[in-house]
Formats: sequence, C-alpha cells, structure tokens
Amino acid sequence: MQKSENNKSEIELKNPASTEPPFGANDIRLNVRQWLTVLMIVLVFSTLAPVIWKRIEDFDAGVDYRIPYSLSSDYWLYQRRVEKINDSSIPVIGDSVVWGEYVRPNGTLTHFLNLESGKAEQFVNCGVNGLFPLSLEGLVSSYASSLRNRKVIVQCNILWMSSPKADLSTDKEETFNHSSLVPQFSPNIPCYRADASVRLGSVFTRNIAFFGWVGHVDGVYFNQQSIPLWTLEKEGDDPPRSPNVWRNPFAQITFKVPGEPSNDPLRGPESPRHKAWNSGGSAPTSFDWVSLESSLQWHAFQRTITLLKGRGKDVMVILGPFNKSMVAKDQRPTMNNIESGISQWLTTNSVSHIVPETLPANLYADASHPLTDGYALLAKRIAQDPIFQAWMLK
Repeated sequence: MQKSENNKSEIELKNPASTEPPFGANDIRLNVRQWLTVLMIVLVFSTLAPVIWKRIEDFDAGVDYRIPYSLSSDYWLYQRRVEKINDSSIPVIGDSVVWGEYVRPNGTLTHFLNLESGKAEQFVNCGVNGLFPLSLEGLVSSYASSLRNRKVIVQCNILWMSSPKADLSTDKEETFNHSSLVPQFSPNIPCYRADASVRLGSVFTRNIAFFGWVGHVDGVYFNQQSIPLWTLEKEGDDPPRSPNVWRNPFAQITFKVPGEPSNDPLRGPESPRHKAWNSGGSAPTSFDWVSLESSLQWHAFQRTITLLKGRGKDVMVILGPFNKSMVAKDQRPTMNNIESGISQWLTTNSVSHIVPETLPANLYADASHPLTDGYALLAKRIAQDPIFQAWMLK
C-alpha cells in the first residue's frame, strides 16, 4: 500500500498539470463579450477625452495671441486656436514671417494691420514658426477645417524655392521642422527618409483627435515628452539624477495653456537678434533657385489654395515680403520670374493677391523676416493697396 502511494506521488511530480489548472499568462482571461466591453470603454474615452479637455482647460487667446514658440508642433492647440476665431475676424495663415520670428506679439504683421484697421481683432495671427508650404498643406487640411465660408489671408514666401534643400527636393536626406505634416506617401519627398511606422503614426495622429490630444498634454505639461520619458528625465548632476521619479505626474497638469514669456530674450527690439541683416557688413548672396514647374513647395502651395477655395473661403494671398536687397543682382531676374509666375497662376485661378513693394534693406533681419518697423511699414502698404481695400469691402 505504501509503495502504491509513493508511485502516485512520483507521477504527480512528473506531471503537475494533471492536478493543477493549465498555466496562463494572464490572471484574468476575457471572453468575446468582455473584450467588446473593453473596446467600447476605450472608444468612448478616446472620443470624449479631447472634447471634455477643451471645456476644462483654460486657453486664453487674447489680442495679439500667437502659438508660443515652444508649442509650435502642438497642432491640436492650433486647431483650438482656429476654432476660437470670431466670425468677423480674418485669419492670417503663414510661416514664421506671419508668426514674427524676430519680434514680440505686438510687433507682428497682424498687430499693425489691426492698428491700420482700427479694430483690435480684425486680423488674427495664425502663423506657425518653422512652417513651409508642404507642411502648411497638412496643417490646413487636418487642423483648420473649421475655417469655412469666410475671408482668409495666406502669405506666400518664395524663400522656400530659393534652393533644392529649402524646396525639400534634394536627394540628400534632411531633417526639417513639422515633418509629421508633410505628405507621408504621395507625392514623394526625396529628402524625407522616415520609415513606414513613423509615416503611419503621422497619418493616425493627423486624423484621430485622441492622438493629437495626447501630444498636446505631453507638450504643455511634460516638456514635450511622454509621461514615462518625463519620469526618467535626468538633470545634469554628476552622477545624474532623475527628480521626476518621485513626483506625481498628475500634479503637473494645471489645466492652463501657457503663453509666451513676458520678456523673451530672443525677440523684440531689445534682443541682440533684432538687427538689420546688413548691420555687420553682410553683402548680397546667390541662391540656387528652383523652377516653379519642379518645385515641391510651390505645388503644395497651389494645392493649399485650391483646398481653401473649395471650403468656400475668399482667399487673399500676400506674396512676400522677400528681401530683394539680399539677392545678388545677377539673380534678381530669376527671382522676379518666379514672382511673376506665381502672380500669373493666382490671376488665372481668380485668387486675389498683392505683391507689396520691397521694404528698405535696413528693415529686414534676414532674407524674408522684417524687423518691428518693417512690419509696421508693410502693414501700412498692404492696408493702402487698392486691391486689398477692394477685397476687404467684398
């Protein structure tokens, strides 16, 4: 009898599954109905979270507001800003020339256009620092759909056709701002070498509000990082330490979108960057201009204008202000031909546009960005242009 019991114990040791439940990786296994319930909860949360967040987060887009430089890639915030524009206001869309790279919010083109009009919010700064036509197309198509049946001004900067590198048509791999906004698959951008996962991620982010909202939360409250990366962020001690490991990440969320610093050392008349491009003796330079027929940036700009018109918008294009004093004399005819070609296309497609006179050389900080006084003069010339005045009265 004792031998039989020993044999039984040996069999159980060799085959423990005979007396124990099958091993499973999960403590709880869900059936089909339970998985469907989980999926429903996730879908409801991902749909409602961005909507509810807009209601509880304080976002003050007051006079002269522009998206802060540190949040230039927060396109979900840009979408909110566009949605807050009054019906009587006119958004001005463009790159850092509209945004105001070297000036403060009260030194931008829209600020001085408002002074000319006598209305504080007649024109709204919808520029984004670092933008260019290929990314502008993605921004307008994915994040500015609320702008319908209204007037809109779009700035066209020929700087983006001044070389194959600026045009993104060079074969050499390049890194550039706002890569998630450019066409991910078609048309092909030769210098953009992101892998399929990055491209698909960009497509999902642009088309699913939840992912844009997650990026907004990371950007505003966690230093442009995901919460896990923020938790592991190191300070420059020796040895380095990770102070956020012990912090409550939810305490970072203040439900208030930060504005620009009150005294930005990189912008404004007191900034060392706020000076004329030729103040140090710089001379005109040569550019490797790209023809309109082969320019990726120009084709993207054309598609953007067509998209805006298709949404019922009355579009006004401001061509410039490019610093022609910075262009070598032998290249100015090429540059003028590019401007003429753009103007001709706009005329053919019934798009109102103006080409403001080039500003004095000492009012530019570089090839396309005016200084504060340059924006003031540019706004005055735009406001006095008969074509612009007629467009405003329509």
